[in-house]
Amino acid sequence: MQTSPDRHEYPAHWEADVVLRDGGTARIRPITVDDADRLVSFYEQVSDESKYYRFFAPYPRLSAKDVHRFTHHDFVDRVGLAATVGGEFIATVRYDRIGADGTPASAPADEAEVAFLVQDAHQGRGVASALLEHIGAVARERGIRRFAAEVLPANTKMIKVFTDAGYTQKRSFEDGVVRLEFDLEPTDRSLAVQYAREHRAEARSVQRLLAPGSVAVIGAGRTPGGVGRSVLGNIRDAGFTGRLYAVNKALPDGQKELDGVPAHRSVRDIDGPVDLAVVAVPAEQVTEVVTECGEHGVQGLVVVSAGYAESGHEGRDRQRALVRHARTYGMRIIGPNAFGIINTSPQVRLNASLAPEVPRPGRIGLFAQSGAIGIALLSRLHRRGGGVTGVTGVSTFVSSGNRADVSGNDVLQYWYEDPETDVVLMYLESIGNPRKFTRLARRTAAAKPLVVVQGARHAAAPQGHAVRATRLPHETVSALLRQAGVIRVDTITELVDAGLLLARQPLPPGPRVAILGNSESLGLLTYDACLAEGLRPHPPQDLTTAASAADFHAALSRALADDRCDAVVVTAIPAVGEGSVGDAALAEALRSASAAAPGKPVLVVHVELGGLAEALSAAASTAPQTGSGETPQPTAYRASSAQGGEQPRSAPDATPAEDRLPATDAPEGARLIPAYPAAERAVRALGQAVAYAQWRRDAADPGKVPEYEDIDEKGAAALIDGLLARGQGLTLGTEETCDLLGHYGVQVHRALPAPTPDAAAEAARALGYPVALKATAPHLRHRADLGGVRLDLADEDQLRRSYAELTELFGAPEELRPVVQRMAPRGVDVVVRAVIDPAAGAVLSFGLAGAASQLLGDTAHRLIPVTDREAGSLVRSIRTAPLLFGWRGSAPADTRALEELLLRVSRLVDDHPEVVAVTLEPVVVASHGLSVLGASVRLAPPPARDDLGPRTLPAY
Repeated sequence: MQTSPDRHEYPAHWEADVVLRDGGTARIRPITVDDADRLVSFYEQVSDESKYYRFFAPYPRLSAKDVHRFTHHDFVDRVGLAATVGGEFIATVRYDRIGADGTPASAPADEAEVAFLVQDAHQGRGVASALLEHIGAVARERGIRRFAAEVLPANTKMIKVFTDAGYTQKRSFEDGVVRLEFDLEPTDRSLAVQYAREHRAEARSVQRLLAPGSVAVIGAGRTPGGVGRSVLGNIRDAGFTGRLYAVNKALPDGQKELDGVPAHRSVRDIDGPVDLAVVAVPAEQVTEVVTECGEHGVQGLVVVSAGYAESGHEGRDRQRALVRHARTYGMRIIGPNAFGIINTSPQVRLNASLAPEVPRPGRIGLFAQSGAIGIALLSRLHRRGGGVTGVTGVSTFVSSGNRADVSGNDVLQYWYEDPETDVVLMYLESIGNPRKFTRLARRTAAAKPLVVVQGARHAAAPQGHAVRATRLPHETVSALLRQAGVIRVDTITELVDAGLLLARQPLPPGPRVAILGNSESLGLLTYDACLAEGLRPHPPQDLTTAASAADFHAALSRALADDRCDAVVVTAIPAVGEGSVGDAALAEALRSASAAAPGKPVLVVHVELGGLAEALSAAASTAPQTGSGETPQPTAYRASSAQGGEQPRSAPDATPAEDRLPATDAPEGARLIPAYPAAERAVRALGQAVAYAQWRRDAADPGKVPEYEDIDEKGAAALIDGLLARGQGLTLGTEETCDLLGHYGVQVHRALPAPTPDAAAEAARALGYPVALKATAPHLRHRADLGGVRLDLADEDQLRRSYAELTELFGAPEELRPVVQRMAPRGVDVVVRAVIDPAAGAVLSFGLAGAASQLLGDTAHRLIPVTDREAGSLVRSIRTAPLLFGWRGSAPADTRALEELLLRVSRLVDDHPEVVAVTLEPVVVASHGLSVLGASVRLAPPPARDDLGPRTLPAY
């Protein structure tokens, strides 16, 4: 590596892996003196036309002087970056700092000329756009604020790269050359362009994995059994529509097939392209396999092999090496230690997993970081896929294993625009990039439901997962996900329950629920469950056990036609005796009634008694016996088979009774009605759908971040810069805190120190009676319940007596740190906090003050910046919010003033990321106005914002 004295140390942090427009990957890194041969080889593969566009003249080869110039950089005023695949250059970009006269310069000059060259074979892959993002970030780091580029008018592709980037630009034309100048400061438009490119590239990379034209299973054993042989059989048996190959280096000479599949000893021997390789060889052999795949042009890998980060430090190093090696060839990886992937599309029919059966085709996208949980989810969906009026299933399934490369974020990018997926279900044990996940989740949830269950909530992430450090507790992260529209559930049972409802039924327009059925008791249970979920149920309508299918149809039709009803829960129990309603008749009655009101969801709570129902039905029948003496057949509900149809009573069924639900075939296009074995599960799923529907309506009008004329942003910035000049991080003193908050219109009541009784009396005279005397020692601060506060002290005598009481109870003044503060109007004490978390970003929190709220964890959170609507919902989302709105006859607090305070704090932290923590405690919200009685602010250099930088894959 270069070490010449005129050059700075090699900037390893500029190295990055990126996903290109076609879904492949490339590595971007600085160009060094060691790259001379690579540069010459790269230039020889560039067409004469591209060379002409770069140098404005015929330039068939690089001279030795050119090679020296393009490989020797100081990494400050002269920087070159290369995009590489397989270790070879596919594109380069460089900048040279220039002065006002256009000649080479050094800092403080803040402009640079930039130029690109992309190999013709790789043009159109988005390489130049990715390089522009990265060279722009490097330039900003080195104090360059503006790029200039001269381009021939015929070079429309390069002009488009610059103009589409979203930066503020100026264009001129002189001497036959287009000159473009643009600022490098990110804008809303440049970020939108970056996110859109990121979305297209990552979605395409997943699409290449899920819909390959050809698959090779590497490690398919010669004898039956084993992981590789099982995956090979599963792909073949699912009817994969593409080309399938088996690969095993131990195959004997002359063997050309394995289980009827073309077999080879190496992927290199395959005549034709291979889009996807499933790797099932021992971990120590994977490196050799990746090399062969990369050299053959394989686009992606599913690594089911174990022995990586889940096995300890040595395995973690092996996993890092695997990812780096695969990315060298532009390949993406699912795994290692993955369960596999499934695509049920008729055009693909891919089961590259260890699941022996393909799930029913359907509209649910399923992601699981755990193979065991993936199996459980597929099994539950297989059992529960049958509803009262038909079946549903899975569109695509991804089990990421250690998610060393492809993660839930990547799969979300794909599902967002996948027309075959209506609902997304995810089991996550860790979130590697919470800030990005929240952004993608918000966008996805605005288009289709996203249901998430988090494992490892109270423990560290699994060993195989690379996770960014966060100081936020799980409850806070969950609250932020809900703010982004994610439907958070606690178990995989709830995940499936919610997914089946959302995949089959429309979103409820409101919380009003009609309940009808043939069991009064089950109706009452449903009613109670609705109240517990915050819904507004109507009194249950009991149709009695004698209800016929026509009775169910009429009752459901009336309920759906009622403008006061937003959803209907139908409760059905198996009736005893001849003539009771059967599955098929009930299903048809419900289907035809719901079809008349397609805008309201219908759910069924269906109780299955199994063999007991049969015995009771036979024993209690009062129907006349037939002449032959045959026993009448029971008419109770029958369980569904694995294929969703009815099975004979005599057929054995290992499925638990609680999960056996009736299913009948629905007409094409019919709305499917989900059935649940318990009222609580049905209502919980409905409650989640109601909350999500409300979020969708609110998201359509998210509100705005208000402007306040009295905010002095420049004054606050100057103060912060001056304070940070003292050191890297500091907690501000009282005067500095009040000064900074004052720039944003937040006034803090003065608290004067009172180290002696005389000092307390002097402070009270300065502030004016009545006053409060408070102990501010860490163990007593904000703990009025411990007795360290005396309020409404009307004169000096009361003040001195209180001072004596506090010192007698708690110790000397130097231990208590007493202060005197003027009394504020009575009200409700609340706490406002803001913190910048390195993983999640800036978070605003709100709750009532006091030990009770802390004990119950009654705190609400929102991501910053907060809009006016979000501030209002933040105030109302805590469980103790009624205390602010006149609970039990008390005077309502001034919540409008409270919301404004929240918005001002949000603006402060959003405008100045150096403000890494703010605490206002307590804030007394009175009937008119509020008083901030205590405040603390911490400053530090802001944490890196990777969402504002260039696109990169997680580093390994």
